[in-house]
Amino acid sequence: VGKTTLLRVVCGLLPAESGTVHWRGRVVRSTNDEFHTEMAYLGHLNSLKADLTARENLRFLAGLRQSLTDADVDAALDRVGILSRGDLPARSLSAGQKRRLALARLLLAGATLWILDEPVTNLDTAGYDLVEELITEHVRKGGLAMSAAHQRLLDEAPFLRRLELS
Repeated sequence: VGKTTLLRVVCGLLPAESGTVHWRGRVVRSTNDEFHTEMAYLGHLNSLKADLTARENLRFLAGLRQSLTDADVDAALDRVGILSRGDLPARSLSAGQKRRLALARLLLAGATLWILDEPVTNLDTAGYDLVEELITEHVRKGGLAMSAAHQRLLDEAPFLRRLELS
């Protein structure tokens, strides 16, 4: 099993060859609405609409889960460092800015469980640090994060549990 495959199985996007994934004592399946309400997945692709602005992407994609105010959207853009890019079409953003926009969507999801596949892809050192801060804040607020990455994240975090696949 590869990292991405494992994360997709945990999300309920792929069936497990053996064993089961449980969330809150129940088996996770592709139709488990309760689990999917509490889970947010950030994959390799940022899943952005190229012709929509950064703000429109957040209103549309994060807004599928909940009602968002302009202040919510701007706060998320500001937190990931791209507030000044809010009115630009996603297609005109750099690869790192697109990843930051995807991270802003993650913040707005309101999910307890973050499942992150290569979350620091296309990010510079400051972006890498941002991902570590966001995960740390999320966990301190009672959330969970599961990440697969080539880079080591949060090496010194007391809440970290590491599984190395070979």
